[in-house]
Amino acid sequence: MARIAGVDLPREKRVEVALTYIFGIGRNNSRTILQQAEVSPDIRVKDLSNEQVAKIRSIIGSEFKVEGALRAEIGMNIKRLMDIGCYRGLRHRRGLPVRGQRTHTNARTRRGRRKTIGGMKKVVGKQ
Repeated sequence: MARIAGVDLPREKRVEVALTYIFGIGRNNSRTILQQAEVSPDIRVKDLSNEQVAKIRSIIGSEFKVEGALRAEIGMNIKRLMDIGCYRGLRHRRGLPVRGQRTHTNARTRRGRRKTIGGMKKVVGKQ
């Protein structure tokens, strides 16, 4: 099993697809990395030689920000928005959609489960 950037790549998948399991690497970056490493994108992970894995690992390490470093940078960017108090930062702080989506209906992913309000009967005068 090839371990690159702290991620175990699935053995049976093509290298081009397996590299996308690393946070921060998509299909485009995967193709670029394989071209630079001179590795065929059709080869399976289990068929990679140690030299090929080392070459891929060195390219990712030198040219891409992935996994923990990328997550930390994204977190710091969000924290900066919240600290300066801009609109996007306020939306992050309140847990609401940031990119202009409607919230009257939908937005359940950001807002969480529905909380039913009501269900209490009004007390009608004494008899």
